[in-house]
This record gives sequence, structure tokens and C-alpha cells, in this order.
Amino acid sequence: MQRLMLNKLLKWKEGKGRKPLLIKGVRQVGKTYLLKEFGRTHFPECHYFNFEKEPVLAKIFELDLNPLRIIDELSFHLNRSINIATDLVIFDEIQEVPKALTSLKYFFEECPELHICGAGSLLGIHLSPGSFPVGKVAFHTLRPMSFEEFLMAIEDDKSLQIMRKLTLTGKISEIVHEHLWNRLKHYFIVGGLPEIVASYSENKNNLFEAFSIVREKQDNLLKTYYADMAKHSGKINAMHIDRVFRSVPSQLQQVQDGSIARFKFRGVIPGLTHYDRMAGAIDWLEAAGLVIKVHIVNTGLLPFKGYAKENLFKLLLFDVGILGSMSGLSPKAILDYDYGSYKGYFAENFVAEEFLGSGEEDLFSWQENKAEVEFLIEVEGKTVPIEVKSGSVTKAKSLKVFSEKYKPPFQVILSAKPLSIEENRHYYPLYLAGFFPMPG
Repeated sequence: MQRLMLNKLLKWKEGKGRKPLLIKGVRQVGKTYLLKEFGRTHFPECHYFNFEKEPVLAKIFELDLNPLRIIDELSFHLNRSINIATDLVIFDEIQEVPKALTSLKYFFEECPELHICGAGSLLGIHLSPGSFPVGKVAFHTLRPMSFEEFLMAIEDDKSLQIMRKLTLTGKISEIVHEHLWNRLKHYFIVGGLPEIVASYSENKNNLFEAFSIVREKQDNLLKTYYADMAKHSGKINAMHIDRVFRSVPSQLQQVQDGSIARFKFRGVIPGLTHYDRMAGAIDWLEAAGLVIKVHIVNTGLLPFKGYAKENLFKLLLFDVGILGSMSGLSPKAILDYDYGSYKGYFAENFVAEEFLGSGEEDLFSWQENKAEVEFLIEVEGKTVPIEVKSGSVTKAKSLKVFSEKYKPPFQVILSAKPLSIEENRHYYPLYLAGFFPMPG
């Protein structure tokens, strides 16, 4: 499973003033595999320690946080030497040992030549102020495989070459467009979790079997997420977290005029009707990486963050495959593209994932009076409105309202239509969302 983040890891490896690196991401997103592959292919030796599987390792950090002593004891534990100048050290599930997390500060200050990475599936939950080495570590978030990475995994090299070479003046033939559209529908079913993508890839010559295996694995993985909520919720009511998480797909299904509505607090948890009573559960899910928050703003002016309200947002799921599993939509319905207005929330959820995967840190939607545009993106200091359509009908009244008021340099519609440019309106097929903005 090739991951595009490997390029970021290589830059980190060669960077000046390199800090220890922490990789965040949900369970089964591929953090361990990525780091081990990075170590195998780019270092003479890679030394891997899993603090969840080997709790005895916690004792090494009890005496003090002297990096050289810690490395000596880790070498003794492995029964082989660790070369500080050339090797990679991986601390996996680092959140299980807070002192190991704190030790990264001293590795940065006293042992900067060592390449050291940490990873954790619930790292965002366990970063307590007392243990976190503020300013002494670098962060990357590994997300589910993008549509581009999905094509890499199934070795659809011809499609990848076409997509990667496209410019705004390029064209996609009808046969290639249909092929990529079918691949996208498969991605809607499978999602981007590497183990599930691998199962699909191994069985894709028999789609019924492949999708049956995919759904079974997704259902089983959901059980582990629910177990994590019960185990790691801390002071926050685990049942509240569970109810909010389960409510996301049901709220997404209430699409209005083809667009996802803002998250409604009433009816999610009995007796709770306001944001402040549910904020802890929502924050937990966001920190765990299980939901995507899209802030709603009522202006097209920059900076978007300055106009976002804490209690006004949409909640989406982190993976479109898991969304299908939780929604109870059969693979056949998705393949036939026969699930009514539900297509709208799948398309919007997919686009949100692609934008985050391509480097957007925060997502924003625009609502003003009765007009709404699904996403606002800043491009070269200007606001670009992006409307998402699940099919080929691309009437966009709200986009016109936004453009007349805020005069963006261009508008974008993501839909089932092929790539085309009409004056200042750019039509992208949905499967190119991760390539926005495309070179001219």
C-alpha cells in the first residue's frame, strides 16, 4: 500500500532542525505499516516498539528521561544495538506511556541526530498538557487513503497517469470518464482504510464477494471504534460519544436541496438540546479523528476562521466506506447509483475527505439567508466557492448569489460531468476533488 505521505516523511528525514515526528490517525488507517515501510526502505536499521503490546517498556521511562540511557535500555530489550546516527526508532501507541511522549522533548534537545517517530490511534485524546512536549515535536495526520491512493493500490496506472497530467485546458475522453466514475462508486463502497482496500483489491474480480468481505470488515472495525469510546472516554460520558457518533449518518441522510444540513443537537441525547452540553462528546470524536467538522460561515470574506461560530457546523464521517456501512446502504444501491437524495451526502462527505487529504487544515461552508455553498477554499489569497452535485444536473442558484455578492476569481462545481471550463466557472468531475486547484 503506497501512501503519498511517504514524500512528507522523506522531507522530514532530510530536514534541518528536525524534530521528533508524531503521526496521528484513526485505528487501521495504516500508521504502523507506513512507518515500518519508511524504516525498511530508507534506513539501514529500523527499531520498532509497541507500548500497547509490550507494557513492560513503560518501566524504561520511569527512572529518568535521559535519551542516551533510554536508547541503551531499548537496545538491551531488543538484544541489538541502535545506531543513533543512522537508524530509525518508532514508538507505536505512544499514548499508552505518557512519559515516553514527554521524552521526545529531550530527544530533540539532547539527541537531535536520532530519527525518532511516534504514532497512536488515539493520540489526539491523550495529549495532556503535562505530558505533551510543546514546540519540540512535528505533527502529521494520516487520513484514509484518498481516491488517488486507492487507484495506486489497485494498480490502475493508466487512470493515474491521465489524472496527474491533467490541466484546466485538458480533456477527459468519455470512455475514461465512465471508467473513473465506476472506480469512484467502488471507492464509495470500500472507502480508504488500507486493510479494507487490500481485501477489495485481492477479490475485485468477483465484486459480489469483494464487497461482502468489505462490509464485514467495516462492521467489525466499527465495533472496535465503539470499544475505544467505552475504554478511552475518560471523564466524558461514553454513551454520549456513542450517540453523537451514531447520529452523524442519520443526520447526513436529511439532505436539504442536495446539501447537508448543519448538525442539530436536539434528539441526539435525551434531555440535551444545546451545544455546550454535547461539546465534550463532539470534541472527543473530532480529536479521535472519527468525524470531520465543517464550520459554517455567513460571509465569503477572509479569514474564514474569524467568522466561524463554535456551535454552527456540519459533522461528517472520516471515511466514506464506514459511512456506507453505518448508513446500511447496500453495495448494489451504490453501484447502481440508485439511492435518491442520499447520493448528495456521500458526494459531499467524499469531497471533504479529499480536501483534507490534499492539505486543507480546516473546512468551511457558506450559508447566508437561504443560499448555501458546500465549501469555501482560499486560493492565492482569494475566496473560491465550491458547490457539490452528486449527478449531472448542475444548476447552482446559490453559487450565483455568492458570486454576485463576493466576486470570486472563479467558481467550481464538482459533479458527474466531465472536466470543462466555461468563462469563470470550472466544472470538475467528483473524482478530481483531490486535485483541486488544477494547474492552468
